[in-house]
Amino acid sequence: MATSNEPLTTITITLPATMAAKAEALAQSEGRTLSELFLEAFRAYQKAAFDLWWEDLREYAETRNPHGYTEEDIPRLIKETRAKMAAEQDARNTAKAS
Repeated sequence: MATSNEPLTTITITLPATMAAKAEALAQSEGRTLSELFLEAFRAYQKAAFDLWWEDLREYAETRNPHGYTEEDIPRLIKETRAKMAAEQDARNTAKAS
């Protein structure tokens, strides 16, 4: 069942009788316990939920890069931004000095 030394917790679930019978038959046919069967089902559900979340995040991230910048562009963009900020600061300092 569990492959780690993590403590186990007992959980009681309620299923329709026909579903419970099918779960018991499936577990028996595979030589597993109901706990093993439901543990595997939960892990599959958890992975599917994570994969869906990750796909949603990836799709969102694609909308956040409208210029198509790549990792190679980062040093150049930083340099350009810093130069622009320095020029703006110089312009403010010149305006104050006048």
